[in-house]
Amino acid sequence: MARAPFQLGEHIIMPGQRLQVDVPVARLYTHTPLHIPVEVVHGRKDGPVLLVCGGIHGDEINGVEIVRRVLRAKAISSIRGTLIAVPVVNVLGFLQQTRYLPDRRDLNRCFPGSESGSLGGRIANLFREQIVDHATHIIDLHTGAIHRTNLPQIRAQLRPGSETERMADAFGAPVVLNAELREGSLRHYAQNRGIPVLTYEAGEALRFDEWAIAPGVRGVLRVMRRLGMLTGEQRHRTPAPAELAKGSSWARAPIDGILRPKVRLGARVAKGEVLGKVADPFGNDEGEVRAVADGIVIGMSRLPLANEGEALFHIARFDEIDEAETAVESFNSSLVPPPDSFY
Repeated sequence: MARAPFQLGEHIIMPGQRLQVDVPVARLYTHTPLHIPVEVVHGRKDGPVLLVCGGIHGDEINGVEIVRRVLRAKAISSIRGTLIAVPVVNVLGFLQQTRYLPDRRDLNRCFPGSESGSLGGRIANLFREQIVDHATHIIDLHTGAIHRTNLPQIRAQLRPGSETERMADAFGAPVVLNAELREGSLRHYAQNRGIPVLTYEAGEALRFDEWAIAPGVRGVLRVMRRLGMLTGEQRHRTPAPAELAKGSSWARAPIDGILRPKVRLGARVAKGEVLGKVADPFGNDEGEVRAVADGIVIGMSRLPLANEGEALFHIARFDEIDEAETAVESFNSSLVPPPDSFY
């Protein structure tokens, strides 16, 4: 029996076809229409419907490049199932190079949205109805915020033996955080509807970090293989098993001043270890930033200027920290060219 066509709005995509679609989302003040760009790859054989999206936060652009490279991978020319690829969800934020929408709302706190609500609510509602509700699986691509960078990591709500756990295991990031759902997020909406979702966090806003992009592309393709959407052998070696973090916390600035970091992203640290020092421009007042727990640095500020209480180093805690350190080192060594400890 021939596979049914895939419908996205008014567009019909036949089996074996790929089509770029512009989904109307809003109008500018000039009455110029604005669209969310989407590409659908509809395989000839049945399978999952995987949504891969980036740019829900408009300044998080590593995901845009990940989506572009996935779409250029030769392997997806003969996929089973359907790939819905959305490089930029928050088009308005992307144009303004900002995380937020013009009304300062965070689109990733607006789901499921509404037809008559705020701009964020209306965009979330449209994206949900037109795109998200078609998906059986989702990979949502993010980075750290402005002036913050993240070690490549997966965040997901994990249950033993769940489809989400299978996807997280396949992706190949060195660290997995069993993260609680945040109300209003895409992950919260989809997971509550039974759609397994991975959030990939890597790199920094408004930057192309190759050490975050290349593993992201490989991770998406690995998940597609695990879901049976791709056939054939993978080109890259299987990564070391990711380590599941049992929690995370931030080390914060003890005083106002200028930060001089002593550790790098991905470093193993011990509770009480000095991660950096904050001092005024003269060096008269100086405070030490100390690790709040044993763990791995999975995120950190890239801006040396700090106010008292500001989050500077994000530390993930593990039951088996030796294994976590090995996973990070293995991941680091798999990158060509290798990064300078992700910094």
